[in-house]
This record gives sequence, C-alpha cells and structure tokens, in this order.
Amino acid sequence: MASLVLKMSVSLDGYVAPLDGSTDWIAAGASDDALGWTVETVRHAGAHLMGAATYAVMAAHWPGAGGPFAAPMNEIPKVVFSDSLTAADWGETTIVAGDLADAVTRLKRERSDGYLLAHGGVRFARSLVEAGVIDEYRLLIHPVVLGAGERLFSAPLTVEPRRTTVFGGGAVAHVFTAHR
Repeated sequence: MASLVLKMSVSLDGYVAPLDGSTDWIAAGASDDALGWTVETVRHAGAHLMGAATYAVMAAHWPGAGGPFAAPMNEIPKVVFSDSLTAADWGETTIVAGDLADAVTRLKRERSDGYLLAHGGVRFARSLVEAGVIDEYRLLIHPVVLGAGERLFSAPLTVEPRRTTVFGGGAVAHVFTAHR
C-alpha cells in the first residue's frame, strides 16, 4: 500500500502562498543541496497528485521543459482531482472526480510503487490535510517572511518529527509523519 506525501514550500512565518499568489519567494534559501533534496522527492514518487489549478500550470510548463525535474514530472503518472475537468492532454494523466478522501484511499490501496506525491496549490493541499489522508509532510521552510498569505493548516494537528535537513542556502526541510 502506498503512502501519501505532501511536499510544500513554507515561509518562515508559516505561509504557503502570499496574498498576491506570486511564487518568487520560493527562491529564498535556494542551494544545490536543497534542489537535490526536492528532485529526489519528486523522482521517487509513484504518482503525482494535484488539483485542477496546479495541473493547468504544470501541464502548460513541463512537457516542453528541461532540467532536473522534467523527466520525473513528465514520465511519472499524474492524477488530477477535479469535478469539472473533462480532458487531460499531459501524458499519463488520470482525472478523478468525487469524494477526495475515498479516491485517495483507493489510490493508496491500488499502488505499491513508491509513494503518492501531492503537489499544492494551497486549496488542494489544505483539502488533503482536512481529509486526514496525508501520511507524511515534507515541509521546506524558506528563509523569508511573507507577512500575510495562505496557511496550510486550519486546525490543530499532531505530527511526529522524523528528520530535519539544513541546506547551504538557509532553507530547512522538516519531515513529519501524521499521528493517527
């Protein structure tokens, strides 16, 4: 049975997205070792899970892109959760509609090759948190303060620390498992 891993970038003050939706803050703390950690997280996934908004952005970018993320993003199957999307042109993409918790539970049972890696959008990621289906959180804390924005967690949650990695540029990866 596969586990569900959520990898998210987080600001030092706990936001996963600024109010203006920009993503340039994610470059804070960038380093080769942080990039390597992120590439390995993506490369070892058995499937990429995402909501329709994130899918639209990624499907427009990755098929023609290069670099260390291109192969795992294009070659590993994608699962898009959407009640409105009817077609997906990016290779090896499946669209899933209906109850999120039921669908993720079914995918976990069906897959045994690597973990399922959830890519946020904050709304999709928060829905996974609220549904209680995430097994592991891989949070990359960037040395930047946004001051305001969207948070991943909207209610108390107990997690168990597994490991922490400090990167050369100042970013820090914290890996937690969900406590059930």
